[in-house]
Amino acid sequence: MTTDHGRAGRREWLGLALLLLPTLVLAMDMGVLFFAVPFIATDLHPSGTQQLWIMDMYSFLLAGLLIPMGALGDRIGRRKLLIGGTAAFALASLVAARAHGADQLIAARALLGVAGAVFGPSTLALLRNMFQDAKQRQAAIGAWSGVMMAGATLGPVVGGLLLDHFWWGSAFLVAVPAMLLVMVGAPFLLPEYRAPQQGRFDLFGAALSIVTVLPVVYGIKTLAVDGWSTRPALVLAAGLLVGLGLAVRLRTAAHPLIDVSLFRIRTYSGAITVNTIAMFAMMGFTLFTSQYLQLVKGYSPLTASLWALLPSVGVGAAVGGFGALAGRVRPAVLLVAGFAASAAGFVAMAFVGPSSPLALPLVAAGVIAAGSVGTISITGEMVVSAAPADRAGAASATSETAQELGSSLGIAVLGAAGAAIYRARMTDVPAPGAAHDTLGGAVTTAAQLPGDAGAALLAAARDAFADGMHTAAVVGVLVMLGAALAAHLLMRHLPVPGGRAESPLPVVQTT
Repeated sequence: MTTDHGRAGRREWLGLALLLLPTLVLAMDMGVLFFAVPFIATDLHPSGTQQLWIMDMYSFLLAGLLIPMGALGDRIGRRKLLIGGTAAFALASLVAARAHGADQLIAARALLGVAGAVFGPSTLALLRNMFQDAKQRQAAIGAWSGVMMAGATLGPVVGGLLLDHFWWGSAFLVAVPAMLLVMVGAPFLLPEYRAPQQGRFDLFGAALSIVTVLPVVYGIKTLAVDGWSTRPALVLAAGLLVGLGLAVRLRTAAHPLIDVSLFRIRTYSGAITVNTIAMFAMMGFTLFTSQYLQLVKGYSPLTASLWALLPSVGVGAAVGGFGALAGRVRPAVLLVAGFAASAAGFVAMAFVGPSSPLALPLVAAGVIAAGSVGTISITGEMVVSAAPADRAGAASATSETAQELGSSLGIAVLGAAGAAIYRARMTDVPAPGAAHDTLGGAVTTAAQLPGDAGAALLAAARDAFADGMHTAAVVGVLVMLGAALAAHLLMRHLPVPGGRAESPLPVVQTT
């Protein structure tokens, strides 16, 4: 129970610990399959496009539904949505673990994305309601943010540890006990919350948001992997057209899903943009790093996952360094420096080949992640403080959606660019179709061929993968340089933070 003067008591802190569990799982599921890709390729034989859908179907549906589900939680109760979402997530995890085909696994990942979107906004929104004291609330949200970033880092590692002892489906089962614990503990530790003034839920707007995201993603990935064709181009155009309809709906609906007036606040819109691009860079290249360690260098999932932890050292140093400088240096300077560091990391990745020393890709990945996380550590608080207090919940939901979308776009765009180059380089290599689609398929095929033929195929596939990684790195450099310019233009008006107090939250109704 909350103590006098609005300070949180033991129940609230225990509730915080409980809410960190689904937050951790939600972030981990973004990358828990990175080291499982070769095993899935061997077992389910997905095409190149199916493999990309397996990786990012979860994150795209998550991003597309976060805001609609956040609005729905205001109307029916955030604790209720949290319990229902965690139950659905546990069930979908069981289905994914027992998938018998690529299409079934894609469908299960879609269900996981929907379930994650159901409970995702409730975790942060309930924290804002539970902690009314400004300092306590800052500590609670800081813990939530830290766990979210830790989950993104630990996801591939946990997946690698499990794959070293169990089959690839075990990567999904780790979520089940955590979700069951939340379902049991939530009624006792978490308050229920509904918005004091409930507007009508914009079901049509929610449908438009979904129908905007998925066709656009499908079109981008298909065109990048398979080359130009009429069907994906038309699907992409249709998604963009629906997006225009969504923009009109957000401006005209009586109770829109997103308060578009927030984007007129220059600091808010700039912080959202920076967050999205930073997540694009950090998550977009993680897939290449994990496959490089496992399929090019030949490490086991466990060894590869442990090596993949090294870049997190740079991430920790970046968060501490950027935090120490935040009160003495203008935000625009720090943001430009972060994106410049990420660009340097991408430049280094452009020189990584199959025979490169292991230190080169690990240091490059660490620099990319450090620059990206450093910028996110600066803009996270800016998103909340720039929006009026009575719209802080909508602001944080929009920021979280932008980060998820940035992560998904990074995997899709950079992954599709790399896959397109890989397939182009493998066109003239004599091998079955699976070897032409993915490096994982080539590794599996090479193991079934006689010695010299298998070695030749494996060498050609690894060189083709490196060429694809180089192309993705060049794309990353261009995006980071553009982001540095955007950060300068959007944030140059901001002075060095003066340590002003955060505005108090409005009083909410809890039951």
